[in-house]
Formats: sequence, C-alpha cells, structure tokens
Amino acid sequence: MRDDEFVLKVFSSEIEAGMAQQILHEGGVRAFVFTDDAGGMEPHLQTTGGVRLLINRAEVERANQILKGVISK
Repeated sequence: MRDDEFVLKVFSSEIEAGMAQQILHEGGVRAFVFTDDAGGMEPHLQTTGGVRLLINRAEVERANQILKGVISK
C-alpha cells in the first residue's frame, strides 16, 4: 500500500464495499475496493480478511462526512 492510501473501512463482503464506493464516487471521492480473494477464486477469504475500501489519505475527512449516517461504523 502506498503512503497516500488510507483504508477507510473494512467490510465483510464485496457488495457492501461496492455500495460504499459508489456513494463516495457520487460525492466526488475516488475510492477503490481491494479484496485478497485470489482474484475471485476464493470468495470465502473475504469473510476472514475482509474487503478494504481505499481512498486517498487527503480525503479521509470528506469521505467520512459523505458516509456519515449512510453506513454504520
């Protein structure tokens, strides 16, 4: 992970992370979903390692404001 990347939240599924990513994109924040599930071949690994939502470190406060009230922490 690069120094300017920040894990905003870890989700238990790619669907949940994708929904949060879409909300952030609509709010003007670029976000990326990162899964370590062997390229989708081992989806059960999402439940053990989680699905990370990455953003630029400079946009943490803005991203939290966008997701506030939409997604529980």
